[in-house]
Amino acid sequence: MADSEIERLRDSIDCAWEEASKFGLDPFPTHFELVPASIMYEFASYGLPGRFSHWTHGKSYYRQKMQYDFGLSKIYEMVVNTNPSYAFLMEMNNLLQNTFVAAHVFGHTDFFKNNAYFRHTSRRMIDKVSIHAERVAKYEFEHGKDEVERFLDAALSIQEHVDYNLLLHGDESARKEEKKLTEVTSEYDDLWGLEKKAKRVAEERDKRPGKPPKFPEKPEKDILLFLIRHAPHLQPWQRDIIEIVRAEMLYFVPQMQTKVINEGWASIWHSRIMRQLGDRGIISDSEVIEFAQLHSSVLSPSRTSLNPYYLGFKMLEDIERRWDSPTTEEQEKFGRKPGMGRQKMFEVRELDNDVSFLRNYLTEDLVKDLDLYLYKKEGDEWVIVEKNWEKVRDGIVASLTNFGYPY
Repeated sequence: MADSEIERLRDSIDCAWEEASKFGLDPFPTHFELVPASIMYEFASYGLPGRFSHWTHGKSYYRQKMQYDFGLSKIYEMVVNTNPSYAFLMEMNNLLQNTFVAAHVFGHTDFFKNNAYFRHTSRRMIDKVSIHAERVAKYEFEHGKDEVERFLDAALSIQEHVDYNLLLHGDESARKEEKKLTEVTSEYDDLWGLEKKAKRVAEERDKRPGKPPKFPEKPEKDILLFLIRHAPHLQPWQRDIIEIVRAEMLYFVPQMQTKVINEGWASIWHSRIMRQLGDRGIISDSEVIEFAQLHSSVLSPSRTSLNPYYLGFKMLEDIERRWDSPTTEEQEKFGRKPGMGRQKMFEVRELDNDVSFLRNYLTEDLVKDLDLYLYKKEGDEWVIVEKNWEKVRDGIVASLTNFGYPY
């Protein structure tokens, strides 16, 4: 972008912030950086700037960068859930594209700040992952890159086996233990803990004649936390690497749990913010047309997969419409009052993740209007196997439960 365009971009971002505030959005302060495509795809591959080095990140980078170089896909922005938030814009984007992206970003940062599932995420994660990367580099120097890489391979292969509910619903003792696990300790502290743990287990075993106690007493979803607490043969550096992998995975889980509603929220507000910028003359008539084309391409539905931008956008529009103009039956049965659409949207933004969002608000009419269906491959052909709206809804919800991983 030329220097004159950068000045206009600053003004456009300020105006977009004003419009977001008028609509009632309450985003984190957001710092924007213009970066070349190589940096954008590097950050996207790592998930966060400054994370530890691993071959999986490089694999992701080359795949995404190659798709960009051949014109098959394009990342318009990357925004980081911190306070203040950091958003990265592509240098190769024109003024209108980056203004559009900034409006979209404000929807995301408002969601990060106000959604219940992000309440326990670290808002200083960029600093933390840099510290994690330093520790991993230290272990590579002390124990060899190959040894550390092999252990990271093993830890990352089960990284999705964490239990975010421990942070959301755990009692005070669980939270204290969670805090203790992330505190900086000496390399020998875990040995004292293991000795005390073994002593307690032995004492409990002595008290119970006959059948030995079941271990663990009940199934544990959080395999990484189980290994940190109970694996007796881990070296201190290995236990620390598992803690690093777990802490970073817990940071990403809310984003995986809210892809549809988060992208829908950002999309509905970027459309309204940009419309206001057009009405104010901040963007020209030709840029309004360019925005409409860009908006339609981002929200374009697919025959073979769910577009989270499109689905979330349409569902939020439907919620606003239904709560703004409830039927007589809805008013009598549910006590809904007309004109509550905006308030309901903000309530959903605060309380829901994808599973509850789709379970509660994907209606029969929406399934028909959006032409949603379930399909599978039979022989050499893909065949639609279900169009019943409840089964379609339940199928989509099932595919998103546990953010798509088997459980």
